[in-house]
Amino acid sequence: MYSDYIRNVAIIAHVDHGKTTLLDRLLYQSGMFRREYLDKLAGAEHSLIMDSNPLERERGITILSKNCALNYTDRRGNEYKINVIDTPGHADFGGEVERVLKMADGVLLLVDAFEGPMPQTRFVLSKALEHGLRPIVVINKVDRENARPDDVVNEVFDLLVALNADERALDFPILYASAREGWATRDLRHGTDNMKAVFETIVEHIPAPKADPALPLQMLVTSQEYSDYVGRVAIGRVFAGRISEGEVVTVIDRRGSHTQQKVMHIHQFEGLGRKRTATVLAGDI
Repeated sequence: MYSDYIRNVAIIAHVDHGKTTLLDRLLYQSGMFRREYLDKLAGAEHSLIMDSNPLERERGITILSKNCALNYTDRRGNEYKINVIDTPGHADFGGEVERVLKMADGVLLLVDAFEGPMPQTRFVLSKALEHGLRPIVVINKVDRENARPDDVVNEVFDLLVALNADERALDFPILYASAREGWATRDLRHGTDNMKAVFETIVEHIPAPKADPALPLQMLVTSQEYSDYVGRVAIGRVFAGRISEGEVVTVIDRRGSHTQQKVMHIHQFEGLGRKRTATVLAGDI
C-alpha cells in the first residue's frame, strides 16, 4: 500500500540544540539539493533554511511549523517519503504544537550532548506522549567540548519517566550526532561520515500511517496560508480516502457548520518546496 512507504515525523528540540542544522544536513544528504542551493534558500549569512519567518530568523526560534519532505531508498531498494514537521520550541505556542503533532506518527527528540533536555522541550514532549507518539532520541553535538552523551541519555529517560511515558516510549532508539559535521551513528565507538542512521531509524521505528484510501475522504487541516495566485491554501494530513483536483468537498469548521468548496490545486511537499499533483492518498500531508 502507498502509505506503507510514508513516514510522518515531528522534530522536537530546544533553541540552539541544532534542529535546523540537522534538517539542513538531512535535506542535503537526501540528494534533493546541492549545498549552494540550500545556502541560497536560507540566505547564506544565516544558513538556517527552516527558520523562514523574519521574526524567527531574528530570534532564532521556530514559531510557525513548517514541513519538508525527504526521499530515502533503503538497502533493498524500497523508496520512502519522509514528511518532516518542524515544531515550535516554546510553550507559548501551545496551540500550534497540538495541531502539528496530529500530523505525525512519531517524533525525533533532539537534545544537546552537554545541556541535556530543557524545560521548553518538556512541554512539547509531554504533548507528543499524550498523542501516543514514540520518540527517537538524537543526542546532538557529541563532538563538542564537555559533551556528556551517556549522562544526557539518562536524563532523557528520567524525563520520560516523570512524564508517565509507557514502556514502548521508554524503550527509545538512540542516535549520536554532529549535525554541524553532517554525521550520525547508533554507536559512538563506530563513527560515520553521513546521516544514514537517522533515515534508517526513522523508517524502522516510526510506524507507517494507518490509512485506507478506499474510505470516504477525511482530511485534518492544521494550518492555512494565503496565496495571491490561488487564494486560501489548507495544509493538513489526509487520514482516509483521497483528495483530487476539481473535486467538491465538504468543509467543516470549528463550529461544526458545513460548506461545499472546490479543490483547485493540490501540492505535496518535496524537499523544501511543493510539487503539484492530481491526487493525494491517505497517509500523506
